[in-house]
Amino acid sequence: MKVLLIDDHPLILAALQSVIQGLGDNVSVSAADSGRVARETLRQDPSYDLVLLDLHLGDEDGFDLLGELRSKYPALPVVVISASDRTSDVIRAIDMGAMGFVPKRATNETLFDALQQVMSGGVYVPPMSMGADNMTQLSSSPHIQQVQREATVSSFQTVPSLVQLGLTPRQSDVLNLLLKGQPNKLIARELGLSVETVKDHVAAVLRALGVSSRTQAVIAVSQILQKQGGSVVAPASAAGAWRPR
Repeated sequence: MKVLLIDDHPLILAALQSVIQGLGDNVSVSAADSGRVARETLRQDPSYDLVLLDLHLGDEDGFDLLGELRSKYPALPVVVISASDRTSDVIRAIDMGAMGFVPKRATNETLFDALQQVMSGGVYVPPMSMGADNMTQLSSSPHIQQVQREATVSSFQTVPSLVQLGLTPRQSDVLNLLLKGQPNKLIARELGLSVETVKDHVAAVLRALGVSSRTQAVIAVSQILQKQGGSVVAPASAAGAWRPR
């Protein structure tokens, strides 16, 4: 697996490299200390499997670079690593297609777990972002509340899975592809469905989660997974989630 780190702080780069090398013996890590170097690195070798991106680069805004990477390399997962853990930044990053958001103050174990979740096809969002005022719609969802209540009964009990949201296998397929940031057109092509059918499935998924947008769905699922300690696992009929090469 090839990982590209984009950060303009040498100490952060060294620390991230050390953690990522722990993902496995087959992991190779490259570093770019600017957006310009990152672009050139990917231009010369677009076969990277994962990008870790700092939002505050010396030569440009990280959100601008995130948007560019998602546009030019739509199959390349990007995880944001930021000194900020503001809810607005988390939502904006996920809305722009990031597969995860990890605050720099998080522990190495948290970063490791987040990357494992992303590599298994899930999306990681820090739990500290969930209690903010502009996320009250998610917190008020009865489905989310039930998961939270049951998850806190005992850390030794089995936490409810996403299956208990009542999604059909096909809706679960759509949810998995939605979490990967794919638009309805690509989901339809991947699953052999019409775009209108996909729209119906997306609407059903949003209703089941008690949210009104794709970004809220991603964050809601991540919140459930924080309680479960797991990641989204597609049913057998779903297209395979992204895996490291």
